[in-house]
Amino acid sequence: MTGQTILITGCSSGIGLDAARVLRDRGWRVFASCRKAADCERLQAEGFESPRIDYEDAASIASGLDEVLAATDGTLDVLFNNGAHGLAAAVEDIPTDGMRAIFESNFFGWHDLTRRVIPVMRAQGGGRIVQCSSSLGIGAMRWRGAYVATKFALEGLTDTLRLELRGEPIHVILIEPGPITTDFRIKGRQYFERWIDWKASARPEIYRDKLIPRLYSEVPSRDTFELPVGAVTAKLIRALDAPRPRARYYVTTVTYILAWSKRLLPVRMVDWLTAKV
Repeated sequence: MTGQTILITGCSSGIGLDAARVLRDRGWRVFASCRKAADCERLQAEGFESPRIDYEDAASIASGLDEVLAATDGTLDVLFNNGAHGLAAAVEDIPTDGMRAIFESNFFGWHDLTRRVIPVMRAQGGGRIVQCSSSLGIGAMRWRGAYVATKFALEGLTDTLRLELRGEPIHVILIEPGPITTDFRIKGRQYFERWIDWKASARPEIYRDKLIPRLYSEVPSRDTFELPVGAVTAKLIRALDAPRPRARYYVTTVTYILAWSKRLLPVRMVDWLTAKV
């Protein structure tokens, strides 16, 4: 597919930025949105059309999409929901307001933008909605409860949407990356500092010995089976090129392991394995 239009969110860096650059080089008209105006200006200087869309700001979701539709005479072939952040902490240490905040950016904003796009695609006779989920939308891991919760919710919502649009020419697709080399941990620091009072935790040693060194390391350690952002873009291209795209595209060995272990192993065995990570 070339000469098509795609709106990608979360393009300031990482997965979104790589996807925007590669698809533009392949002939797509890319609308590379960012949460911050400064990042939009940087991408505009790079030649992109870059509307500001912040999932936590409903007005920006509406105005950003309006900007895209004004530029395309009211059409959009693909929406790639991508921007999200983490909140590293034990579940018991996450204040409810912090959980609400991460759901705004990782889930409710996606739902808002997706709802606005569906009528556009229906009116034009089809389209594709691609959701960048995670291996943590398949299986849980310790200290990632907030992010896991948003991705489990996204998986359920996306599966339901796919069923509801069955029979219509709107394809709904999940991409599920495991560990990918991005600034995800660095960008997660601000949310940790805002919401987590780790010194008041019942288990402060977890933060002191594990979470904080991992989050603030000047030389971030690579996770086992970690891949570059291009691995996600490659699966996105497969999902866009396929006449009948699959419901799910796994990225990284970790995702395959989690998916198959949940199908084949007892829950206690899965818990034992993931508790070692």
